[in-house]
Amino acid sequence: MPRRILIIQGHPDRDPARYGRALADAYANGAQAAGHDVRRLDLAELALPPLASVADWNSAPTPAVKAAQEAILAAEHLVFFYPLWLGAMPALMKAFLEQVCRPGFAFPQKRDGLGLGLLKGRSSRTVVTMGMPRLFYVVWYRALTLRAFERNILTFIGVKPNRHTIIGNVEGMTPVARAGWLERMRALGAAAR
Repeated sequence: MPRRILIIQGHPDRDPARYGRALADAYANGAQAAGHDVRRLDLAELALPPLASVADWNSAPTPAVKAAQEAILAAEHLVFFYPLWLGAMPALMKAFLEQVCRPGFAFPQKRDGLGLGLLKGRSSRTVVTMGMPRLFYVVWYRALTLRAFERNILTFIGVKPNRHTIIGNVEGMTPVARAGWLERMRALGAAAR
């Protein structure tokens, strides 16, 4: 059954040669070929400053943020692509999450409403690329920043199940390995997983 998919490209660099952008394209192509409705948000094209105060947090969202929220509401499956920078998501990705996941949109405004995420009924996949070997991130660092994103943000706002794909050693990857990951992304897109 076709699903409504929103791909959120979190790489701050607009260069189309970035491998994370090729992965997102492959996912989108696989999903579209399977009949899924695919929309995209490229965070590098949005003006999303980080929130700096409680007043910012409680203020009305900008038109760009409101449009992103509407795209999230329309989606059944969210797919995040971002590179690991200094052990975590880039600041632009974090600023996006701060801007869109406001009280009243992602969770109730009342403090006693914690744990009642307002974005239930959506699933997610997060694709993280990195220079270090995947195994090092998973074993040594225990993928803590990715797990925190899934637990502290996605699950908190009601999005689940949350799946992920970790792709390491991107700079040292052979062309055959790169092609293999692109094919895996096409398959995941076709399955809307």
